[in-house]
Amino acid sequence: MMNTLESAGAPTLVAARIARLQRIQDFLFHRVTQFFSLSVLFALLGIIGSLFVNAWPALKEFGPQFFITPAWDIVNGEFGGLIAIYGTLVSSVIALLIAVPLSFGIAFFLTEICPPPLRRPLGTAVELLAAVPSIIYGMFGLFVFAPIFGDYIEPALQATLGQIPLIGILFSGPPNGIGMLCAGLILALMILPFIASVMRDVFEIVPPVLKESAYGIGCTTWEVVRNIVLPYTKAGVIGGVMLGLGRALGETMAVTFVIGNAQRISASLFAPGSSIASTLANQFGEAEAGLHYSSLFALGLALFFITFVVLAFAKWMLISMEKKQGLKS
Repeated sequence: MMNTLESAGAPTLVAARIARLQRIQDFLFHRVTQFFSLSVLFALLGIIGSLFVNAWPALKEFGPQFFITPAWDIVNGEFGGLIAIYGTLVSSVIALLIAVPLSFGIAFFLTEICPPPLRRPLGTAVELLAAVPSIIYGMFGLFVFAPIFGDYIEPALQATLGQIPLIGILFSGPPNGIGMLCAGLILALMILPFIASVMRDVFEIVPPVLKESAYGIGCTTWEVVRNIVLPYTKAGVIGGVMLGLGRALGETMAVTFVIGNAQRISASLFAPGSSIASTLANQFGEAEAGLHYSSLFALGLALFFITFVVLAFAKWMLISMEKKQGLKS
């Protein structure tokens, strides 16, 4: 009788041990993944703290006016971040205005129109652009693109768009090839593969039955993309655009080669300028301890804040679009 009871209880003990082992594994897995997640947060807080501590002398000396002051005089110890912030924002906006339509066209062609034999080679070619180092883009921009841009494209823009009232001032000045517009174009070429790849991937996850239904009721290809594909993939599209904008805001070497690195603000897009990343790249290695060194950290803090605001705005935009879609439905 006892043997029977023992044999019956053996499976129960084994099951209990297995359940206990599984609980321990789940606990360890939960804690390990939690540690990984918190380590990212701690690293982020460490970066913010380091930037703020090193930027504090400049912020204490100049106050909030630092971010709206155009002065950058190393000799006299007068520093302001407006020139670099202006150059960063303008070059990034130019890059987005050029790269987003081109990326959408590439993704649209690859997913909806491109013949199957060409789809994979063209998609691979676009993705390979993302693997090109930024310094190669900078060298290409400085030695190949800038001379062509200054000799042919800028004079053409000056003769056409430069003659239009109000916006003509954006295309005034000597066409030397190096400047804000050239930097924006090189940035557009750099962020294009990121945005196009993300758009193509999210376009491909649209259920075929939705597109086939739209085609079945007589919709054109553009109507299918506008009314079916884009609403279904808006979160991914905005995410791809924000990914490209994030790289454009922080790009260093390519911009340093072609932006001109002039500490001044000009209404003309042909004029040389400066960005936060290019200023840090050019001056950080030679900066001495003091206000100059601290002001460079303050510029880094400003770049971090700009990136944070951009990401927060993108998140708010997605939430607002989801709420509006919920109200419509």
